[in-house]
Amino acid sequence: METLLNLTIYLPLLGLIGILAARSEDAVKWIALAATSVTFAVSLPLIFNFDVASSDTAQFVTESGSLVFGLDIKYIVGLDGLSLLLFMLTTFFGPIVVLGAWTSVKKHVAGFYSMLMILQTGSLGVFASLDLVVFYVFFELTLIPMYFLIGIWGGSGRIAATIKFFLYTLVGSLIMLVALVYVGYHAGAAINNGVFISDWRVLSGMEYQIGLVEQTWLFLAFALAFFIKVPLFPFHTWLPYAHTEAPTAGSVVLAAIMLKMGTYGLIRFCLPLFPNAMLEFAPYIAFLAVIGIVYGALVAMVQKDVKKLVAYSSVSHLGFVVLGLFALNVIGVQGAIIQMINHGLSTGALFLIVGMIYDRRHSRQIEDFGGITTIMPVFAVMFMLAAFSSIGLPGLNGFVGEFLILMGAFTSESIGNIWFAIVATTGVILAAIYMLWMFQRVMFGPVTKEENKNLKDLNAREIGLLIPVMIFIIWIGVRPTHFTQYSEHQVTVLLEQADEKRIAVIESAQNDIHNLPNWASKFYDITPSLAEATTPKTDQDER
Repeated sequence: METLLNLTIYLPLLGLIGILAARSEDAVKWIALAATSVTFAVSLPLIFNFDVASSDTAQFVTESGSLVFGLDIKYIVGLDGLSLLLFMLTTFFGPIVVLGAWTSVKKHVAGFYSMLMILQTGSLGVFASLDLVVFYVFFELTLIPMYFLIGIWGGSGRIAATIKFFLYTLVGSLIMLVALVYVGYHAGAAINNGVFISDWRVLSGMEYQIGLVEQTWLFLAFALAFFIKVPLFPFHTWLPYAHTEAPTAGSVVLAAIMLKMGTYGLIRFCLPLFPNAMLEFAPYIAFLAVIGIVYGALVAMVQKDVKKLVAYSSVSHLGFVVLGLFALNVIGVQGAIIQMINHGLSTGALFLIVGMIYDRRHSRQIEDFGGITTIMPVFAVMFMLAAFSSIGLPGLNGFVGEFLILMGAFTSESIGNIWFAIVATTGVILAAIYMLWMFQRVMFGPVTKEENKNLKDLNAREIGLLIPVMIFIIWIGVRPTHFTQYSEHQVTVLLEQADEKRIAVIESAQNDIHNLPNWASKFYDITPSLAEATTPKTDQDER
């Protein structure tokens, strides 16, 4: 299985070699489809052989020797309860994205599919990496192909959108790199005989603890990179432009896969490494998440471009994911993890559908449509399912994630205010308003535009690539435990270990309170009584 995991990660690169050697555009497409389809097929035994009872430990692990002389950096990949479903989602969307771009990409075809292959390998590496440095390499690798996908094959405003996307994500990543290097050397000095170490399994354990002051700055550095990637309000401004200008395939990969790297990073790295900071910042991050939920929904409501509406809906939906993660209880984090998958399916499907109607009509303006249901009935059914999934209709996947997240937020001690959950609930109502209003204007009413009368319904290729997504949309909605079972045990263990580590750090801080800045002792609730208990009494005190 270890070999199978590595084969899954790097198979797209073999497809890249075949693409570069191909002599025709048709050959390029078929090679890309074959590479992504085989990658998905090869990944299936990983989930079939995954031991749910041991989901809190990495499985199918490959570990190399040191990659850099004098530094304990190793190539370590494996899957556990946090990463398995996101890894499978990435392989699942591979052939779907290739088929979705089959007829829409007409220039530099080999270059386009080459970028998709590199992007898939980078994304799979992100979710499988168990070493911080290896994770960072894959994390940055995904930036390069997405930069070219938007900048070369995007719309008329692609250059500005690409630069904004690149600068936002690069700045956040470089700040995280500085923090990563500090963690590696700090851990080396503490537990590895002074040798830099970046093994996540070691760093997340009880033997390695980071002081309160260091946690604060390191958490902010890591979290900033992940918040930009999500993106969380107010770091979201690059996303609508990137989505709007990206080709359909780029939008699908961005929504279904790349945005999840931010939320995944928060639960994978920030919680086990910086548990005290995660808890103390939870109310503030929850506040930003709720603003993002409501703001994204309100802005989506006034959009005239269908694709931009879906883009702003992502800001709102991913605000729910962040809220669930910072609820820091099992139900909230479980809801956030399954909602990552749900958002990938529903929003990925919506971008595919918008791309299909754009290929026929060469317009995404809502006012240019109307009455499409009578002309494209199959398209209408697919669009309806994706829209209902996005608004969280009971019986479909979106309801499961949002319900768990809101339950977790209502009962969360870390957030500490039920008003966050109450206000977030309005995001569900607003989502129904903007999505159903858009659907009504596009799909119903009289056909007022002559160009719409000759539109053709979905063909076999388009139906074939949408049906698997719709199956999972319904499956997760009807039987969510088939999917939540993979992460439930690990989420429970992870939160328990974070609590133990948090207490140990606080106890250490109480013993060393004189070395803490005043803001740290107050911010982390090192109370005066505890401080007095650990402060030696002087002769003056005795008198």
